[in-house]
Amino acid sequence: MGKVVSKIMKKLSADGPKRILMLGLDNAGKTTILYRMKRAEDFNTVPTIGFNVETISPCRGVSLTVWDVGGQDHLRTLWHHYFDNVDGLVFVIDSTDCRRLSLSKAELNGIYQHESMKNVPLIIIANKQDSKEALSAEVLAEKLDLIHWPNDSYFIIPCCALTGAGLTDAFKCLAKMIRKRNKNHRLETI
Repeated sequence: MGKVVSKIMKKLSADGPKRILMLGLDNAGKTTILYRMKRAEDFNTVPTIGFNVETISPCRGVSLTVWDVGGQDHLRTLWHHYFDNVDGLVFVIDSTDCRRLSLSKAELNGIYQHESMKNVPLIIIANKQDSKEALSAEVLAEKLDLIHWPNDSYFIIPCCALTGAGLTDAFKCLAKMIRKRNKNHRLETI
């Protein structure tokens, strides 16, 4: 089994780091996720004005260049400038922010209206799962109306950015989705 995973990861990284876009509303935890994946020690974050870029390796042989783009209202209108040549999307949801779930849903649907994003693999990180008020992945899927999305086109991963719980699994899952999409694309072009 280890050899199979190793071969898959080697093929995935063969043509360099994959370009990952990380989006979500402000205060969802995007920057905390990025730096928790990059560093093991504690750190402080401030609201992102613009973007942060880091290359991470969620598992041996896989390199992802993650673009964490600010989620404030005035910055969301600029998201479409980052859509070209994206290999995967990480959409971060604050699982405790029930009041803005409909806005998250609208933004997510808007992203996938763009032609360059239509087939991009999606991981939804249900952040802040350490809180008693956090909604489960199943409830979030229902509220985001994801039941109408094609099977295997997205996964919701419950996480806690502060502790790092679930984050490596989320990025490994995204890497597998990218690999599968690239393999299917190669088969279609033959």
